[in-house]
Amino acid sequence: MPLPVSGARPAETLPRKSLLLYLCTDRRLLRGRDLCECVEQAIRGGVTLVQLREKDASARSFFELALSVRAVTKRHGIPLVVNDRLDVALAAGADGAHIGQTDLPLGAARKLAGSRLFIGVSVGTVQEALDAERDGADYVGAGAVFPTDTKADAGEAVGLERLRAIVGAVRIPVVGIGGVNAGNARSVVQTGAAGIALVSGIISQDDVEAAAQKLKELVSGS
Repeated sequence: MPLPVSGARPAETLPRKSLLLYLCTDRRLLRGRDLCECVEQAIRGGVTLVQLREKDASARSFFELALSVRAVTKRHGIPLVVNDRLDVALAAGADGAHIGQTDLPLGAARKLAGSRLFIGVSVGTVQEALDAERDGADYVGAGAVFPTDTKADAGEAVGLERLRAIVGAVRIPVVGIGGVNAGNARSVVQTGAAGIALVSGIISQDDVEAAAQKLKELVSGS
């Protein structure tokens, strides 16, 4: 049974336009490059939100990395989201947090975050999206839309039709994630999704800025 929502929602919720081109980081895909430099290049190319995802980092190293990335996103006026770790998000002054179905329940996360963070939730079904909306999520990340090797626990691809169903079932913004690339990005936003979320499609490209710019043009023109 979901926990009751406790604590007010943020006074200003996350603008829908901030979800248009959503970058999720993964230092394993950087090929030795500096994460902050790649994040800055991605923002220059048109990324509208950055999620810092570091599943294998210690709390201290994650916090220190979050501070460094936060300095970059703040300079450009781009929201920073921390994956899973509410403690790191709050301590580093991030704008939001993102949780999955096996992470801290949304009601508990909202109780801890209060009005200081917006919160997104990963979903794979219409019911999970409805539950997230009911419990106070500010947006949902739906997927994996297409098959992906980037996230080992992404599960079976949900496809465009289920993504469209999720978009139609909730009033909060939906972001399509998983296997999204330049070849299929437009089809994701054509479902009514607020935007696309990518990892390797931006962060592992030879020219990060150019990759982000191309994707921004594709989704902006849909």
